[in-house]
Amino acid sequence: MKEAREGNQGWFLPYFRQFFWQFAVAALLGTLAVACAGALLYTSGYLISRSALKPENVLMVYVPIVLVRAFGFSKAVIQYLERLVGHDAALRVLSRMRVRLYQAIEPQAQLLRTRFRTGDLLGVLADDIEQLQNVYLRFVLPAVSAVLLYGAGIVALGRMDGMFALLMALYCGFLLFVAPAVVLWSSIAKSRRFKQERQAAYRELTDAVFGMSDWILSGRTQQFLQLFTRRQKSAAQIENSIRRGEWRVQWMSQCAIGGAIVLLVIWAGGLAAANQIPATLIAAIGLVAFPLMDAFARISDAVVRMPEYKESLGRLREIEGGRPASVEAQKEKVADQAGGSLKLDHVHFRYPQASGWSVQDVSFEVAQGGKIALLGRSGAGKSTILNLIRGAIQPEAGQVTVNGQPVQSEEDSACLFSVLNQQPYLFDTTVANNIRLGRPDASDEEVRAVTAQVGLDQLIESLPDGYQTRMQETGLRFSGGERQRIALARILLQNKPIVLLDEPTVGLDPLTERDLMTTIFRVLHEKTLIWVTHHLSGVEQMDEVIFMEQGVISMRGTHEQLYQDNPRYRNLYTLDCPLASVMEI
Repeated sequence: MKEAREGNQGWFLPYFRQFFWQFAVAALLGTLAVACAGALLYTSGYLISRSALKPENVLMVYVPIVLVRAFGFSKAVIQYLERLVGHDAALRVLSRMRVRLYQAIEPQAQLLRTRFRTGDLLGVLADDIEQLQNVYLRFVLPAVSAVLLYGAGIVALGRMDGMFALLMALYCGFLLFVAPAVVLWSSIAKSRRFKQERQAAYRELTDAVFGMSDWILSGRTQQFLQLFTRRQKSAAQIENSIRRGEWRVQWMSQCAIGGAIVLLVIWAGGLAAANQIPATLIAAIGLVAFPLMDAFARISDAVVRMPEYKESLGRLREIEGGRPASVEAQKEKVADQAGGSLKLDHVHFRYPQASGWSVQDVSFEVAQGGKIALLGRSGAGKSTILNLIRGAIQPEAGQVTVNGQPVQSEEDSACLFSVLNQQPYLFDTTVANNIRLGRPDASDEEVRAVTAQVGLDQLIESLPDGYQTRMQETGLRFSGGERQRIALARILLQNKPIVLLDEPTVGLDPLTERDLMTTIFRVLHEKTLIWVTHHLSGVEQMDEVIFMEQGVISMRGTHEQLYQDNPRYRNLYTLDCPLASVMEI
């Protein structure tokens, strides 16, 4: 329930509330560090001015000397403590954000493939989470410290000269509030362009990595390098423009600081001329403005990156928007919608800018516990049908219903569907943790039970650390078939009524493929199965076989009917399963 509340509230406030006191202490320490820096320069200015008057002995300036050393050491110590407390809280937030992001991605891994390219997800993982960490460190904490110093400084000036305090309130208020707003407005467009270019570079890089063998075999690696270099140069030009803007902001901020110092020195000189303050305080009052005004100027530097923070938040919310509800909410919803009957009623769908229908007038119905195989060439419409079933996309005509209720969104269907896809992701953590992703509250006994069902119990128990053995990155410790069985164990823990099999045997050798499909059919015999496949091996166990071609159903029926009455199907089955076809004869 805690995760559900965090998801509803966003990626900022929940963590700020959790670590409020740590951030409050960090902000207070940051304020004290700047105050110590101001006190250091104040006493230094007084010491220099007093020493210039040639005091009779060193005792006349002994106290300022001690204070200079005290404030110097205090500034360093307090600044270290502020960094320690602030970074500790921010890194704890970062850790929780990463866990939350993985928990959002894993259950909808297959759905995300329909909404995001791999490069976009790489950008989210590598960049967006880091950006949100900087919201606390580079904006919130400095802003709180600057506001506290602003209030304290104006109050102190007001006790000496009300009119001058009002003047400085307006001057510093412009630097603290108005200037950052102007800087933010001017940086939004450039930041958006830079982010788009960088995301495009991520996409091109991931495409190149996945297709590197094709680039090499075609002899076009130099062309790829030129394209990627051009993209990088474009992003670098925009980044340089942003950095030049930041430099200009910093230059104007320094000019503003210089202006404030001049005002303070003139004001202090007037007070000294009127014998309201000693002349030795003129330099002290002028120097104290350096650290205080610098704290105000840092806010303008921080807001330059606010558009990046906003875009990062938007992408994270979009990804998490498809995350299934909490475990408890899923259980309640499954209880309310028990069963796994599925119906597609004259469904049509066309992708934007597409000339023809991706799916046209497709209708079929699967009762609870029924099993259907969808076959066809790439681009025939099989994956589109899966996306329609899951609610990732909505039909332009017709309706998709589960248990008589229309599927309106991925969130609505998340409690009803499990997906076993081609490459389930395995995290670099323990075997038990990877299996428990199917249901985080599963006990050790339940994890062992589903592992036994998929036939991996003996293998895992033979490992050096058993279920606590780490999987290594992407599950490299295990073979392709073993990784699919671990993913199948997750599905058993989820215990959802409908299971979508999206070509789970791609890349496996025939023997491993046959053994895996036998296990899948055995452990999921009570579930409603929708199996997308290119191979006919195992279709004899399905209640209905549906062939898709250019978005329409070209053949359908039971395996026995099609084998007996359809020569085309019989030829395909004979080519794909020669031994099985001999047994049919």
